Amino acid sequence: MLLQDQEQELLEIEMKKLEDLQETLTSKFKPWQRTVDFWARALNVYTGYKVCQLRVKFVPERETQERIWEEQHEIAATKIYSLCSDLGGFFLKAAQILGKPDLAPDAWVKKLVTLCDGAPPTPFEAMQHVLEEELGKKPNEVFEMFERIPLGSASVAQVHRARIQGEKSDVAVKVQHPGVQELMMTDIQNLKSFAAYLQKTELKFDLVSVVQEIEKQVGYEFDFLREAKSMEMIGKFLETYNKGKPPVIVPRPISSMVTRRVLVMEFIEGTPIMRLGDEMSKKGISPNSKMAMVVKRSILKDLTTAYGQMILKSGFFHADPHPGNILINKETKVALLDYGQVKELPDDLRIQFARLIVALVSGDSLKVGKSFEDLGIRSSTKATDNPVAITKLARMMFDTKLPPGVKAANPFAEDSSLKEVSVQSFPEELFFVLRTVQLLRGISAGMGINYSCAEAWKQMAEETIPSVGPGTDLQRKNGKNGGSRNLLFWKKR
Repeated sequence: MLLQDQEQELLEIEMKKLEDLQETLTSKFKPWQRTVDFWARALNVYTGYKVCQLRVKFVPERETQERIWEEQHEIAATKIYSLCSDLGGFFLKAAQILGKPDLAPDAWVKKLVTLCDGAPPTPFEAMQHVLEEELGKKPNEVFEMFERIPLGSASVAQVHRARIQGEKSDVAVKVQHPGVQELMMTDIQNLKSFAAYLQKTELKFDLVSVVQEIEKQVGYEFDFLREAKSMEMIGKFLETYNKGKPPVIVPRPISSMVTRRVLVMEFIEGTPIMRLGDEMSKKGISPNSKMAMVVKRSILKDLTTAYGQMILKSGFFHADPHPGNILINKETKVALLDYGQVKELPDDLRIQFARLIVALVSGDSLKVGKSFEDLGIRSSTKATDNPVAITKLARMMFDTKLPPGVKAANPFAEDSSLKEVSVQSFPEELFFVLRTVQLLRGISAGMGINYSCAEAWKQMAEETIPSVGPGTDLQRKNGKNGGSRNLLFWKKR
């Protein structure tokens, strides 16, 4: 009997060693598994579109061509959704970028938009372990109420509703997914390679620089201490600049309960902007009625004003503007969430962007072309050679207004300005400004409103441009730029 017990004990020890070895090997080769999985799926989608592109060349009827493309979009949407959902990590963020009404086909948007704040959640037991490690106590010792099912789950973290012991108001608790940082860095390397491939074969745009900027910014998202500080700074700036009436609501972090992987903040009740139409319908309001359109225009105005002030006035702005980060409260006020990605725009770039905005509104192609090049954007066509083409490209990139009859600014379309003028070099710092404009256009397209953010920003841009000529680099470095930047706010930073 004793011998049998010893044999059983030895067997259990060997089994444990085998399990540990298997776990080590799995951990070691997991990045390779993700790489193979990503490339197999990505090339499958790419090949499907190339085959479809070939098929439609032999079909003369326009309607039949469109039907073939729609079928391909449906097939691709399912595959891309599975890729992003199954692999998670950075691909959830990619879904946020792609799932916009003005950029991707409708079939993609319908599938991918559900991943903006509805990514597969991490089980509560794993998140509880992160909470205990970061806060030094069990959740029930800190919170008198903690909802196990998250309000939303995204690429880096998920958010739970809770109430701190002895408090009357609820809080939102953002908890980082365990092990997510290593996975996302692997994903970005894969995406960088795929971007280089697309840049050479399909899309004449400096995609690699864009992914490099994303890589830099995503690295910041894993530090919630930094996020809390950014949230406080942007909230204070908007509050001060607008004399106590900011255009958007910024959550207030609970400073005593912020660590690198846990962020406790003020809870804001609201409806995600992507579900606004459904909420209106529940209340008996037609999403296309005059009342609904007034509300939508007000929301767009507040959101556009906030981003204009952040980009043009302070140069320090919220840089993760996807629909899952925008809530609308009962008073139809806009709440801007998630400050894991923020961007500081250098003074010279901020002033040159202001010049571009003014030029776009004026319609002066020569000024647009000069401002476009002064921003450091290098294209295959010089502004002086074809100012009209450069202006068309600049509008597509940095204004929300679409030309008459155009419902989506698809960069892959045959009539896209990127087919006529290729972007060979693009400043990394500008990518999140570009992304912000694309977000605003996507939201406006989803609401059925075609408007110009450049026109909305014109006055702010004019105030930002130095009042005594173009200025010198030395003047800009010393802050003598003639703009109305909130210098007190920046000194406190």
